[in-house]
Amino acid sequence: MGRQRGLTDEKLKALNDIEASSALSDLEKLGLRYAIAMTETPVAVADELFDELLNNFSNPQLVELTSCIAWENYRARFDHALGIEAEGFSGADYCPPTSV
Repeated sequence: MGRQRGLTDEKLKALNDIEASSALSDLEKLGLRYAIAMTETPVAVADELFDELLNNFSNPQLVELTSCIAWENYRARFDHALGIEAEGFSGADYCPPTSV
């Protein structure tokens, strides 16, 4: 689905260093910073980050973005808890494995 909407190998590789990447737009970087903050334990979304989100997304957009990030976090934690491993589709080329 992502590839059908323009997700390129360059953007996937940029996930390893989002701030330095020229492949990602400022809005994409903002969304990724939010995803990272929401993924921390405990969740740590700084007021400055949230203010920037409010300046760039409508309330419905922000609710949808938050829901999507939360859903992916749910799925990742569910899989980790049950020991479900990655299927190896990218061979860790884009998102290197992290320790849990």
